[in-house]
Amino acid sequence: MEEIIYRRYKRVIDEGSKIPNLIIVDGGKGQLSAALTALDKLGVKGQIPIIGIAKKLEEIYYPGDQFPLYIDKSSETLKLIQKMRDEAHRFGITHHRGKREKQMIKSELDNISGIGEKTKEILFKSFKTIDLVRKASFEELVSVVGKSKATILKNYFNYHFQS
Repeated sequence: MEEIIYRRYKRVIDEGSKIPNLIIVDGGKGQLSAALTALDKLGVKGQIPIIGIAKKLEEIYYPGDQFPLYIDKSSETLKLIQKMRDEAHRFGITHHRGKREKQMIKSELDNISGIGEKTKEILFKSFKTIDLVRKASFEELVSVVGKSKATILKNYFNYHFQS
């Protein structure tokens, strides 16, 4: 949390962008404390209001307060804060899934001269894993990427994975 807050608001400060009116941290005392440490390192602690929202009991933590604030479960204020938190979760999950997908596409195929990004995508859509690409017959590869690319792939795999 500390690193995320630090990097995000360092960029805001460096770019001269407008700082937010409020930072809502997903988490209780520990996450809020980490975020405050980052803001302190940036020299903006106290300049940006910040709260933490802990999910289980929907507790609101404010810096310096020993006890959390409990907002009525039917309150529109709490519903708004929950929607913001849920949107942040959705954004974060989508971001991490995208990063993971890109990492998964990075593979041994990157080492094969003549096999580009589009061919990799086609291969992974058809065969799902590099192991299944490796085990595919020449004919199966031809039907997916054509004779030229199939030949490149088979030559590579035969050379690198001889039994």
